[in-house]
Amino acid sequence: MVVATEEMAVYCFDALVSHYSGDQPPPPAFEEGIHPLFVTWKKATNGSEPRLRGCIGTLEARQIVTGFKEYALTSALRDRRFPPIQSKELPYLECTVSILTEYETALNHLDWEVCNYTLVLVVLSLSSNNLVVLQVGKHGLIIEFTDPDYNMRRSATYLPEVAAHEGWTHLETIDSLMRKAGYNGTITDSLRKKLRVTRYQSTLYTMHYGEYAAYVKKNRGAAPEINGAPIINGFKPGH
Repeated sequence: MVVATEEMAVYCFDALVSHYSGDQPPPPAFEEGIHPLFVTWKKATNGSEPRLRGCIGTLEARQIVTGFKEYALTSALRDRRFPPIQSKELPYLECTVSILTEYETALNHLDWEVCNYTLVLVVLSLSSNNLVVLQVGKHGLIIEFTDPDYNMRRSATYLPEVAAHEGWTHLETIDSLMRKAGYNGTITDSLRKKLRVTRYQSTLYTMHYGEYAAYVKKNRGAAPEINGAPIINGFKPGH
């Protein structure tokens, strides 16, 4: 089974950097496979929690080399919820690549698990020790249903980590998904029970730009740059 790796995240950063420089990205350092996949970009500044800047992928299996290149750019530049990511934002980005697996039809809208396991991380600093508790999601969800107000089909998905990260219950997750699908009417338990729910699992890998830059310098001998300018905090295109 193909799993998400460091090299896949590197390739997504390569695709975005190459887009700004007008070059072709270096060849990928991972083997081809055929899987559904997603690329998520988040941005963190001044030590803040990373905020979503784009997330797009495909629920259908496809070749992952071309898929990651395509969706790295699509999620960064054409997620209609956000303005396109600019090159000056690169030093503040983190990229998460997801490979989707284990598609199953759920028995009902509650037949899935929010959390697979909990990680407790000890973060050491000069002044204090801090505990960070991370909930790691097990199931992602795809819902499909007919909008009773407009007699039209609607669908939406959340990746496995979303409900756990938000701290949502099963019902909160389902209701949020229905809103994401574009349904603005009253959500009733009767309507929830009519949902077609597909659950799936995923492997993921998250890389911050600083880790990407260190990887490139170590493996290619020079830090990433655009038109001869190194990409660091305060980077401005053309300078």
